[in-house]
Amino acid sequence: MISFSFSGIARLLLLAAVLVSPNVASAAPEDDFLAARDAYRAGDARKVDFYARRLSNYVLEPYAAFWQLRLRLDDASPAEVRRFMANYAETPVARSMLGEWLRQLGKTGQWEQFDQEHPRYTGEDLDIACYAVQSRMRAGQGEALAQARSLWFVPRELPENCSPLFNALAQDQRLTQDDVWTRVRAGLEAGQVALAHKAWQYLPAGQQPDYRTLTLVSSNPGGYLERNAFDLRSRAGRETAMFAAYRLARTAPTQAAAHWARLEPRFSPEERAYVWGQIGQFGAMRHEPEALVWFGKAADLSDVQLGWKVRAALRQRDWREVLGAIDAMTDKEREQAAWRYWKARALKALSIRPEEAAALLKPLASEYNFYGQLALEELGDRISAPPVAYKPGPQEIRAMSENPSIRRALELYRLNLRVEAVREWIWAIRNFNDAQLLTAAEVARRHELYDRTINTADKTDSLHDFTLRYLTPFKEVLQTRARQMNLDEAWVYGLIRQESRFIADARSRVGASGLMQLMPDTAKWVARKMGLRHIADVTAVDTNISLGTYYLKHVLDNLDGHPVLASAAYNAGPGRARAWRPDTALEGAIYAETIPFSETRDYVKKVMSNASYYGHVLNQQVQSLRQRLGIIGPRQRLVEPSLGDTP
Repeated sequence: MISFSFSGIARLLLLAAVLVSPNVASAAPEDDFLAARDAYRAGDARKVDFYARRLSNYVLEPYAAFWQLRLRLDDASPAEVRRFMANYAETPVARSMLGEWLRQLGKTGQWEQFDQEHPRYTGEDLDIACYAVQSRMRAGQGEALAQARSLWFVPRELPENCSPLFNALAQDQRLTQDDVWTRVRAGLEAGQVALAHKAWQYLPAGQQPDYRTLTLVSSNPGGYLERNAFDLRSRAGRETAMFAAYRLARTAPTQAAAHWARLEPRFSPEERAYVWGQIGQFGAMRHEPEALVWFGKAADLSDVQLGWKVRAALRQRDWREVLGAIDAMTDKEREQAAWRYWKARALKALSIRPEEAAALLKPLASEYNFYGQLALEELGDRISAPPVAYKPGPQEIRAMSENPSIRRALELYRLNLRVEAVREWIWAIRNFNDAQLLTAAEVARRHELYDRTINTADKTDSLHDFTLRYLTPFKEVLQTRARQMNLDEAWVYGLIRQESRFIADARSRVGASGLMQLMPDTAKWVARKMGLRHIADVTAVDTNISLGTYYLKHVLDNLDGHPVLASAAYNAGPGRARAWRPDTALEGAIYAETIPFSETRDYVKKVMSNASYYGHVLNQQVQSLRQRLGIIGPRQRLVEPSLGDTP
């Protein structure tokens, strides 16, 4: 039964009356603001204007002004739009308005005005990018077609206003058939037949693949290959068969390799190598021992494929292949922390070029992340939190709290408009130095905005405060539950930091909720195991931590008591964590590096890295990250005991 207090009912009735009749006064500016927001979403310009007039002195007034102008942007004069952006230049709504205006100017072909305003735009919206190239083409700028050509190779669905650019490329014969097939392949690799279909419209009639056949191949590649009913005389037929081979490799790489070994003599060397690269990648993602053999038949591997070749080599302890694959990457990719670390490890394992290994590890060891910690330990040092070099005083805290952008963000948080609040906060701190970042983080902490505290403190370059980066809120509850479940408190904190950033009412797009991001079925299962008949609110801090730590202990006990396996299981499920185990014992860092799901791979690394830093913050006995990662034992040869009715 739902009940309301008298004051709550009165407030709802008053707000309803305002929405029906704008002549009734509202109780507070936040009510007017929320009513204006609802009116904007409904496209009611009259109501937006009414409420906006009442918000002239309110901290969130820029948003109301944006809504007013946005609803009549079609009729607004350039002078009016410029005046708006000048008046609100220090707010994110000015940037949003510029983007909206540029899209409208491009859509309506007001190119001179577009060209005047576009240089001030700093975003990456593809709509605006395509309009900008359209304008340059209109002006006859020679580089415009080259820019249009670069857009062609963007491996994603592009806005409709990009089509005129591609039409111009085709007309000018700057779009070759190989270019078209490159984009077709990009669509097919992503499993997006519709995207590929748009691209192959630029092929000559009679040379285009069959849409219906490709759709069938997408859903049943093995059946298509078994039937062996394809025409390999045309490129469309060959590309369809190739698509079937690597589409099958996503779920059954060994079968795909067998089919492709039978078919490949009828294909060109480039086509053979291309498909073997795809099969090698998917084989590596499924930890197939033949993955390196398949990669050996490929050529011109992408950075993504080379990354998976490294991971396949790590599982095989083939350090020479690790080194070769990393050296084959582009310069930009090779600079990623992961590949710097593993290259150094490969050099040390092969006992070659020790100076180069040290040159890779030393700068990496100064980075406060998973690989920085491992690099530090590889050099023989122990991780520790840096000393706190700066603490803001009352004057700095007061000044930061009065910063207009920070004030707007705090008010948006108070109104539970989290998306807008985060956007405003990010805008506020975009140009802050380290001292300002730490001051803003402290302001966020005092308002219990723990996600902003952590994310802001994380951005510092030389001044650090790990008590802000690695907050310990809800300590009494969490410490009690961790001890009851015999769990490492630092690890639990590290996991919650990654799951929710300590947002108690956090809800994910898939339905997970609370500090420990419990799925509904998991919460119900745990509640039954704990003998709880009714859960009033799964996001309540004590309830969520109680259920979450119980489940975490359950998966830990069923996975050899290993926190790396349990972390992977908590994110991706116990079955997957077990399936990813090696055939022979493997160091935990390699297990984490070779997790097939990018989200889970990143998650496990960060949870374990967090746990190490939390160990210092909580004054625990020092334990290295390598010790925490440990050794992952081989998967059981016999059928493992079931986890019962675990969801």
